[in-house]
Amino acid sequence: MTKIYLTHAEVVLENEVLNDASVLIENGIITAINPQQVNGAEEVNLRGQTLIPGMIDLHCDALEKEVEPRPNVHFPLDFACAQVDKRNAAAGVTTVFHALSFANHELGVRNNTFAAEIARAVHAWQPHALVDNRVHCRYEVTDPTAPPILLDLMQKGDMHLFSVMDHSPGQGQFKDIAAFRDYLARTYKKTDAELDALLVEKAAQSEGAMQRIEVLVEAARGHGIRVASHDDDTPEKVDTVHGLGVSISEFPINLAAAQAAKANGMFTVFGAPNILRGKSQSGSMKALDAVKANVADCLCADYAPAALIVAIFRLPELAGISLADAIRLVTSNPARAAGLDDRGSIAIGKRADLVAVAHINGLVQASSVWTNGRLAYQARFDHG
Repeated sequence: MTKIYLTHAEVVLENEVLNDASVLIENGIITAINPQQVNGAEEVNLRGQTLIPGMIDLHCDALEKEVEPRPNVHFPLDFACAQVDKRNAAAGVTTVFHALSFANHELGVRNNTFAAEIARAVHAWQPHALVDNRVHCRYEVTDPTAPPILLDLMQKGDMHLFSVMDHSPGQGQFKDIAAFRDYLARTYKKTDAELDALLVEKAAQSEGAMQRIEVLVEAARGHGIRVASHDDDTPEKVDTVHGLGVSISEFPINLAAAQAAKANGMFTVFGAPNILRGKSQSGSMKALDAVKANVADCLCADYAPAALIVAIFRLPELAGISLADAIRLVTSNPARAAGLDDRGSIAIGKRADLVAVAHINGLVQASSVWTNGRLAYQARFDHG
């Protein structure tokens, strides 16, 4: 039996913070908090560092960038999976849902065949991984060719989260055609002619989108996969997707949409980079405003895993909430949203996914990370 005894830590529980506390881990499970007596355990003195649950990231595009760091420049998939795995461990993310977009052939790695290959590569790397790597499949609803591939991934257990998105201009994230064209031109180096053809194709393929969504959502729920919607911009849209069985609203565009999601009992997700930067990259609702308005259930890394831990520790001052309240946004709340009842809090019986947090001149960083009781990452910031 492997026993690890973490001592002298500020321990963040679900609803309170314990000072100079200790946690006992046995065979990968938390078995005691402030035990009276411990025998035969390896003691790790955290010297006043903050101990939080391992963070759970429901949406991160970073793997796509590891595979394709520049347009049409691709790295081997095992190499990319290994790099992003290390990045998440160093960021204190112990469960990550890699967001992979299925959008036919329009956007580099964001096409069906390539995205499916990446999903399978995530699973192939997992036996060697530092953290729990999972797959979040994002379906662009204007693509009529993706459903068979997505249904196959569901059937084979290669998908853990499913979301529907519509990046057509005029709604959602891209409120006008100019914004949509500018984004694609900058990000994917598309020419004017290519953009013209893409817009025509998107408009033509929107027919039948609702029927495709209904089939995929029903199939996902049948496989026990939680379903999210992306960039909800009106209460009416939120009501529609909720009626289909969607339980998570990612990046609501405005307060009205976020409030509608909450009213429907859905989990809301906002981006941690939005907190650090103080604004949305597309002019949508500020994540900090969502936290202050009590309509944010979860924060995700979006495209920057390292942003999560820093954003969370800044929230008590920025939003006037407690540290425990802030930590729930990246731990127990996303665990519930994803249906993961074995993790997300420092509690007896939970997986020992834990992060020791060092405070360095006002900046927080993960110094030690355990996944299922195994030390996955360690850094020495102070060498005294």
